[in-house]
Amino acid sequence: MVAEGMVAEGMGNEMDQPIGIAVIGAGYWGPNLVRNAQATAGFTLRYLCDLDTERARRVLGDYSTVRVSGSLDDVLADPAVDAVAIATPAATHLPVALAALRAGKHVLVEKPLAASYAEGLELVREAEDRGLTLMLDHTFVYTPAVRHLRQLVRSGEIGTVQYLDSVRINLGLVQPDVDVFWDLAPHDLSIFDAILPEDVRVTRVSAHGSDPIGAGRACVGHLTLELSDGVLAHVHVNWLSPTKIRTMIVGGSRRTIVWDDLNAVQRVSVHDRGADRIESDEDRRQAIISYRRGDTVAPALPEKEALRGVMAEFAASIAEKRAPLTDGWSGLRVLATLEAASASLAAGGEFVAVDRTTGRLAAV
Repeated sequence: MVAEGMVAEGMGNEMDQPIGIAVIGAGYWGPNLVRNAQATAGFTLRYLCDLDTERARRVLGDYSTVRVSGSLDDVLADPAVDAVAIATPAATHLPVALAALRAGKHVLVEKPLAASYAEGLELVREAEDRGLTLMLDHTFVYTPAVRHLRQLVRSGEIGTVQYLDSVRINLGLVQPDVDVFWDLAPHDLSIFDAILPEDVRVTRVSAHGSDPIGAGRACVGHLTLELSDGVLAHVHVNWLSPTKIRTMIVGGSRRTIVWDDLNAVQRVSVHDRGADRIESDEDRRQAIISYRRGDTVAPALPEKEALRGVMAEFAASIAEKRAPLTDGWSGLRVLATLEAASASLAAGGEFVAVDRTTGRLAAV
């Protein structure tokens, strides 16, 4: 995986001509992909494809030169299309992405990669067999804040990671086909996957959820993740909170990072505060806890749209023939964790092993 391979916004690519791209799906997320594809120098937007062609035309506006199509087959048959960005329901990701890969197109797909680990693995294998880019739109990974978290953690600046806590709660939208874990937790899981050292993986998961409004699926959920280095991570997701909270704390042996995504003034703060264990000279069996109360630093971070970074990385990974930061394997790791969480939820919160994905096909 390329650690810091993301290109700067607006940079071109090594191809002689911009990459022709089609957006599949004109619903909630599709218009955002359209806007950012048009603003990315490495791409030329060729099509917006949706069964509802009138909706697609409304997204593009009256003066757009981008073609509208209601036929995925027609779009994939056009040699001017080199890549597709898929914004369709998760249940359709397998057939749509598989058709695109078999047509020789590079694929960007919104989270989750597929409806199951088995389907996701089929997509990863197809992309690798054909030498094509398969990338996940794990948007938060491309925010300046998460990129800074990644640098602080992986450089060792905060010391050894001791714990991770994430809260992602708000009012709605209750999804008709998935529970709150599958809807919201992929964001946190993909962030953990991006910032933690490459040799650290989720090994076991415990999930507890409740459905206080009778929606037929968990609307409030808590995940406990056991990592391969023994560290515990927690994720709280909730569709029913009247207030919106987006916070993550990464505790290190030297420093602790607090990320508040809703605080535009100070999204990230780094605290030189914590607790250290020292041995007593008088009695080695007795641990003495020493508390550090040092400075807090708030780094100045640029305000950039994360999806622009996603599109720039997609273009760069195609042009440079390298794996993107959020490649298919990262999507598989998220799926494996979500499936273990579902199994744990069904088993009353028992820890369930996550043992099917390590990073490369030979290890699966």
